[in-house]
Amino acid sequence: MAAAIKKGAMVRALQEQLENSVEASASDTRFPPYIFETKGEIMEIKGEYALVKFGQVPTPNIWLHIDQLELF
Repeated sequence: MAAAIKKGAMVRALQEQLENSVEASASDTRFPPYIFETKGEIMEIKGEYALVKFGQVPTPNIWLHIDQLELF
C-alpha cells in the first residue's frame, strides 16, 4: 500500500501503527482524533516520511511515516 501513497493523495493516519512508534515517543501521545477520522493531503514526501495537511481544522502540517498512513 505504501507504494500507492504519493504527493496529492488523500490519506488518514492508522492509530495502531502510530501508537508506540518512535514518532509517538518523541511528542505528545494524545493524538487528535481528526488525524484518524478525516482526510489529509500529502503535501511532500521525503524518504519514508510524508508531510500531511489536514484541512478540517486549522492545524500545522504533520510528518508521518508512510507505514502509518492509509489511502482515504
